Amino acid sequence: MATRLDEIADRIYAISTFVPQIGPRGFGFNQLLVDAEEPLLFHCGMRALFPAVREAVARVMPPERLRWIGFSHVEADECGSMNAWLAAAPRATVVQGQVGCMVSINDLADRPPRALADGEGLDLGGRRVRLFATPQVPHNWEAVVLFEEETQTLLAGDLLASDGEGPAVTTADVSEHVLESERMFRAHALPPGAGATLARLAALRPRTMASMHGSAFQGDCAAVLRRIGAGLEELAAELRRGAACDDPSGKEGDAAPPAP
Repeated sequence: MATRLDEIADRIYAISTFVPQIGPRGFGFNQLLVDAEEPLLFHCGMRALFPAVREAVARVMPPERLRWIGFSHVEADECGSMNAWLAAAPRATVVQGQVGCMVSINDLADRPPRALADGEGLDLGGRRVRLFATPQVPHNWEAVVLFEEETQTLLAGDLLASDGEGPAVTTADVSEHVLESERMFRAHALPPGAGATLARLAALRPRTMASMHGSAFQGDCAAVLRRIGAGLEELAAELRRGAACDDPSGKEGDAAPPAP
């Protein structure tokens, strides 16, 4: 496994490790580093990746300079090395949403986290990010994303997850690849209203969207988010129709509530 470092927006870096053994085309894991007076690492990576990610961070800044450590939700690839980073960066604090801090991070983190409300901003010194709660989108109650306001970069977590190995940044529409990967892995919770959650993020009109898995996208991000949202709503409707057909009672209304 090789770990690469790419600047995907002004002073925002993707630290990417590709694992060819996962799935038919391999799967990548990205950590996102925002270089500011109070630097932020979004996604910690799994514990096994910590040495490689730390070395990549050191190519930009001393790792002990990190002030903030964030992630979308509680999962090994998102926060497995959280406490290793807290030990490596003595001034660092974990930042996450109120739900994530309440249900998991207050207990899991070696130092108390900073909980942000939905829509609340965090000043990084020369940069500012805002947190947006996206519960169950793509999955987990505590799911959040961050929006960096100066470069208008959406740190999108798993929302744009796709398999295979691509460039650090692409301008090609990623929506169909994202939906194809979802059909393969079935990672999304597909709650009612997933499309509305993505439409809320589309209203931010990001210039760049950085994914936990796969290439960052630059272009009409709002349109891509809306297309992915519509595709997820269609997948959810297909699953509800399938559940209704499989219901031995034949009571379609009980098995599958109508789509919103």
